[in-house]
Amino acid sequence: LAPQHLRVVWPMPQPAPLVSVIVPTRDRASLISACADGVLNRTDYRTIEFIIVDNGSTAPETFAAFERIRRDSRVRVITAPGPFNFSAINNRAVAEARGDVLLLLNNDTEVIEPGWMHELVAQAMRPDVGAVGAKLLYADDTLQHGGVVVGAGGVASHYGLGADLVDPGPLASLALVRQVSAVTAACLALRTSIYREIGGMDERNLAVAFNDVDFCLRIGERGYRNIWTPFARLYHLESVSRGFDMAGEKAARFAQEIAFMQRRWGTKSFDDPFFNPNLDLSDPN
Repeated sequence: LAPQHLRVVWPMPQPAPLVSVIVPTRDRASLISACADGVLNRTDYRTIEFIIVDNGSTAPETFAAFERIRRDSRVRVITAPGPFNFSAINNRAVAEARGDVLLLLNNDTEVIEPGWMHELVAQAMRPDVGAVGAKLLYADDTLQHGGVVVGAGGVASHYGLGADLVDPGPLASLALVRQVSAVTAACLALRTSIYREIGGMDERNLAVAFNDVDFCLRIGERGYRNIWTPFARLYHLESVSRGFDMAGEKAARFAQEIAFMQRRWGTKSFDDPFFNPNLDLSDPN
């Protein structure tokens, strides 16, 4: 996509570090089955533990899927009952993770090509790097996540949303590894030591929305660089397993999380250092 530029391929430590892949789920057996199949059978990085975090599944087909997936010795299923709290679920899983690298992964993601995890891990093992995000695509091959612009829309927004698969982006920004303020936790890799250093995700104030943005900003406060790489690609069927926050208690909770981000980080007037100040922050696309 950017033939005038050069790509640096970072070396993998030897032996390759154990990666703890953490996937929260509640029912939707077809989603967790497809996600697990991609990670376990169609990924060329083999040194992993695959941790399914069951947040109150009830459907018999889900438990049948767990049993099938658990035939792979790298798989564990742990329980995190109660209302959906993405931050708490991941904190619970990290407490039991054995890997030197964590890979937070949504159950509605699907592997496209085998080398994606190798790229994420190689980037995450660089000593100055914090969170590493992937190039996530909608089912129609348009871009769902090209990094996060903090301050867009009053809190944060994905960069490059809806871009064509072969669009290199302005100044090749969708074709090159680049530093960003934040990345989505739908697919986020980092060293376990960093996760614990910053105290994990904020399960009290950010149960569902913007916990990944807050998490990345706190990583940045510690002096680490968050980066996005287009060389790790997955499909992301955004929020298909949970639905959208549009009414009732969900809408009220979402409004509270927006207000928290605006208080904590001043996102109404946040000057994202990785977004061109000559462009319109109200719509980063």
